[in-house]
Amino acid sequence: MNSTMNCTSGDKSQFWQTAVIIYISTLLALGIVFNALALWVFCCRMKKKWTETVIYMSNLAVADFCLLCALPIMLYSQRYIKQEDTVLCRISQAIYLLNRYMSISIITIIAMDRYVAIRFPMQAKRLRSPGLSAVICAVLWALVTASTASRLAWHIKDGSFCFSNERYNGAKAFIFPLLGFFIPLTILTFCSIQAIVILVRKKKMDAHEKKIIQKAIWIISANLLVFLACFLPMHVVLSVGFVMGPKTCTWKNAIVITSRLSDANCCLDAICYYFVAKEFQEASAQTISTLSRSYKLQDST
Repeated sequence: MNSTMNCTSGDKSQFWQTAVIIYISTLLALGIVFNALALWVFCCRMKKKWTETVIYMSNLAVADFCLLCALPIMLYSQRYIKQEDTVLCRISQAIYLLNRYMSISIITIIAMDRYVAIRFPMQAKRLRSPGLSAVICAVLWALVTASTASRLAWHIKDGSFCFSNERYNGAKAFIFPLLGFFIPLTILTFCSIQAIVILVRKKKMDAHEKKIIQKAIWIISANLLVFLACFLPMHVVLSVGFVMGPKTCTWKNAIVITSRLSDANCCLDAICYYFVAKEFQEASAQTISTLSRSYKLQDST
């Protein structure tokens, strides 16, 4: 954030700081509450309904929740701590980046799992299982953690890990985020488009089935559009910086703005839980009903 502030003049800088504070505060309030509620529902209300989708989404909720918790610490250390690449900045940013790309990876896996279920309905029972989903999530956590640790090790010698110190020189500053996004983007886009095509071509037996298929198409389309809107702008800006070399103030401002845009995905993911997982709909409805009854009893007493 410092780089952006140094590239702007007084009034604009003050306006920008206020806008960012309001945006981040809103994001944290909604995102932490939504994801904490989702984790509580997944872990406490759905113990006997751990399907493939629930396992993936519970891991996604963990990643989003951890990202949001690390975000204010990272921004604070970058803005107020003048020493370059402090331990606080390294740890908070490592957690932030780990969970950002873990979110991207899990969203991609959910799209692949959905495609397999739609494209190969007869083989899906053999190809999909809660146990396999848990193993896939464990492998993803291990791979993304290893890549983040490698990135930290590469940068720690020249003090260029934290975004605030303006050192984006060399391919190593870009290779991890670009590979961590564009490969999943290709897989996600292919699986989503193929799933939509299959559903559109599917023969509808009755009005109820037609409604279900339309809902599925809407969910798949919405998930793809949210993914693109949140993550694509930032990685396009990173790609431009990788190609152009020296970084201008415009580029630095674009990085900060698009990074904050990508954070909005944490809130949008939580909203998607309700629409994607039938089990979550049922459990959350029961939770709301239980809470409302308890409030009524308290009021009556």
